[in-house]
Amino acid sequence: MDKRSKIILGVFAVVLLGIIISEVTRPRPINWRPSYTADSTVPFGCYVLYNELSTLFSKSTIATVEESIYDVMTKRDTTASSNYLLINDNIPLDQQETNQLLDYVSKGNSVFIAASSFSYFLRDTLNIEIEYEYTLQEDTVMVDLTHQNFESNKFFYSRGVNKSHIVSLDTIHTTILGHIEFERTNELTGNVKEVVRQPNFIKTDFGKGSFFVNTTPEAFSNYYLLKGNEKYVSNAFSYLKDTNLYWDNYKKSGRVVITSPMRFVLNQSALKWSYYLTVVGLLLFVIFKAKREQRIIPVITPLENSSVEFAKTVGSLYHQNKDYTDLITKKLNYFLAHLRNRYYVDTAMLNEKTIQTLAAKSGKPITEVKILLEYILHLNNKTFHTEQELISLNKKITAFKK
Repeated sequence: MDKRSKIILGVFAVVLLGIIISEVTRPRPINWRPSYTADSTVPFGCYVLYNELSTLFSKSTIATVEESIYDVMTKRDTTASSNYLLINDNIPLDQQETNQLLDYVSKGNSVFIAASSFSYFLRDTLNIEIEYEYTLQEDTVMVDLTHQNFESNKFFYSRGVNKSHIVSLDTIHTTILGHIEFERTNELTGNVKEVVRQPNFIKTDFGKGSFFVNTTPEAFSNYYLLKGNEKYVSNAFSYLKDTNLYWDNYKKSGRVVITSPMRFVLNQSALKWSYYLTVVGLLLFVIFKAKREQRIIPVITPLENSSVEFAKTVGSLYHQNKDYTDLITKKLNYFLAHLRNRYYVDTAMLNEKTIQTLAAKSGKPITEVKILLEYILHLNNKTFHTEQELISLNKKITAFKK
């Protein structure tokens, strides 16, 4: 390697190292995606809230749920009163899960839902209708609670709030616990059209228990709990009894889901380690096997003699055209050229002298040479030739050359 190549490689290595260092050391951008999982420390995670639950519910046993609502409800202790916390930007529930939740609440338990939206089955049963305000710009919203002890408390949220609110409810079985207030503006002019104040926190009785629905889940996230709005959360949770608590960590936007076809194997500890050992064993086998064996020696195919194939191809073309006169002419020219080059015989005039000279030089009988040359003269004097004459000429020339 010359000096110039070494300099180029050195510059390339320095630039590559600089890029790697800058990528490793630069601060990571903040992840504003909703997560709401118990171990998520992103702004819209629930790490802070989850770790404060033991303080808010000091007499409760807190159980973290990592499976579907249906599985939890079929396994739970039905004799003990409890609360079920569902916090996420959207909570999809199928018909079976909805039925299990309704049965759970009807027996005297409570479900606290903090979500901008949830399944139609549950909304239809509770007679709740939710709407959203979509705006191009993020605006500050204010939320408050209706209880007389909390009337003086107002909480403001300025980022990531969906402005979700309740527009229809069952007034007989529902109590409004809080409102959301925001300005509805004209998107084209930016002027304020009106100030909207709608319920965002309600209590709906169902059987012996209650559903608590809050359409502002962002208020329960890390971002706003650390910005001084923790009092809103504690006030909202004060409506729940201090009993056993289920924290749902399954219906979460930030839940890690294994989508690989190997998910069953990777979810089973024994199968997972067997899989890993198999992969490592195969890699070791390939590494050591490759080092111990000689590389395959490539087979070099010798060059083919294509002259014979060429002659066959040209011959087949002439044969297909059936121009026997042209073939005989060329064959006679090549044969006479052969006589001149090999025996130094003058073939301009084929006569008795030529016969004597050729017989003497070739060692062939005079009669054989005479028959051959007389046949050549016979063919030269004809203007049209047949296939049989071509075959006969070829046999005589072949016999002469042996």
